[in-house]
Amino acid sequence: MASSLTKASTGTPSSEKTFFGHPRGLATLFMTEMWERFSYYGMRALLVLYLVSGGADAATGSQGGGLAMTMATATAIYSVYVAMVYLMAMPGGWFGDRVWGARKTVTIAGFVIMAGHLALALPGQAMFFVGLALVAAGSGLLKANISTMVGHLYDGPDDSRRDGGFTLFYIGINLGAFVAPFVIGTVGEKHNWHLGFALAAVGMGLGLAQFLIGTRHLSAKSDVVPNPLSAEERKSILVKVVGIVAVVAAFYGVVIALGAYTLNWALVPITLAGLIIPVAVLARIKRDKDLSTTEQSKMNGYIWFFVAAAVFWMIYDQGGSTLSLFADGKTADTVFGLGFPATWYQSLNPLFVMALAPVFAWLWLWLSRKNQEPNTIVKFAMGLVLIGASFFVFVVPMNMAGDGTKVSPMWLVSIYMIQTIGELCLSPVGLSVTTKMAPRKYASQMMGVWFLAVTAGDCTTGLLSLAGVDLNGGGIIAMEAALAVVAGFAVYMYRKKVQSMMGDVH
Repeated sequence: MASSLTKASTGTPSSEKTFFGHPRGLATLFMTEMWERFSYYGMRALLVLYLVSGGADAATGSQGGGLAMTMATATAIYSVYVAMVYLMAMPGGWFGDRVWGARKTVTIAGFVIMAGHLALALPGQAMFFVGLALVAAGSGLLKANISTMVGHLYDGPDDSRRDGGFTLFYIGINLGAFVAPFVIGTVGEKHNWHLGFALAAVGMGLGLAQFLIGTRHLSAKSDVVPNPLSAEERKSILVKVVGIVAVVAAFYGVVIALGAYTLNWALVPITLAGLIIPVAVLARIKRDKDLSTTEQSKMNGYIWFFVAAAVFWMIYDQGGSTLSLFADGKTADTVFGLGFPATWYQSLNPLFVMALAPVFAWLWLWLSRKNQEPNTIVKFAMGLVLIGASFFVFVVPMNMAGDGTKVSPMWLVSIYMIQTIGELCLSPVGLSVTTKMAPRKYASQMMGVWFLAVTAGDCTTGLLSLAGVDLNGGGIIAMEAALAVVAGFAVYMYRKKVQSMMGDVH
């Protein structure tokens, strides 16, 4: 959808420029998020392929020049990276609420992300990991605050334009994600990895420039720090952070001095933290004595959704690792006689989302009118069964490619489509049920808790890879598929029990 401006037709003076009938500031945030997602998904499309690429291969025409890591290590790094992006959304929201305000936090995040992509554009393993850390941190800062700024544009939850505004914003996300693999992916995979990463930096730079130019159209609320830290709190937090950094630096200094350091010394603690933190956050909320009996019951029900979502994302996010590696090594690289690079498969999900989301919105509304719309629990069960089914389908081309045969790209197209349908069953209702079941005391924090389900799922994948489990083998793929389907049926079978815990939430 083009980001053109139209004259307001309702609710605003005719002389005031709007963005498809919405506040002008939505165009600023739409374009900022579109370019940020362009940079993020473009870089992500290259990530595992760059990690496993070694020397140039004259027979296949591959450029080489990557870090020549094993598939297991590449999958682990990819999983940990994606997990950290979502984990950083919680401290990102905290910075927006307590330190800088949403607008300043997004500005700083844009510079951090751009610096990260520029670091990735420089050769060498050290700069690669510096760049990855910066992009993860910046993405977390931005992700947590830019959606808040969209909400600031409207007159409270009851503004009739609010849902439509978030829908347009969501289109921007998928538009950037769709285009990125064709541009960044093609340049990086076919010409030069580091030039591809540099293009990601350019994309974020364009988004940041557009944000700074259009910032005058944003709500004044976006400059406000809702709950600023007191001087005592600032001092206490600074002491704790310095203490933690000193301990970590001393520990790794000893490990390096002893000559014992390997990549696993960094990956394993981060992966374990990504599993422990979500459990600790849920446990802390559950132990809070300020919660009423009803809120406690809702949290018990929410844990079912959280675990289900973690299982879903564990498989879904392998679309950028396991499926990407399969596309690169075992899938034909032409479609109807035209070249089709492995990175282009990463455009399928956003394409299917843009095509199918309106269909699902219409379908749920049509079923609701007939009083037949599945409730949230059933939709979660459907999402789990579908994501499991996608990996059962994946087993077929994996077996076909066992003798070196290059399989048809349509296998991967089908798998990505099934996964997207599962996403549309689970992800939107997951966001909705999170806001509905959140205890009043934790209303603003629960969205970060939802993102922790992604962290937990991806860290599970990372830990399996680090433990030596071959996630690119047919056996483990079938086991993951079975786990998701069993989890889906379990959620469905216990739907009445879960519904009783949810109380008045449907």
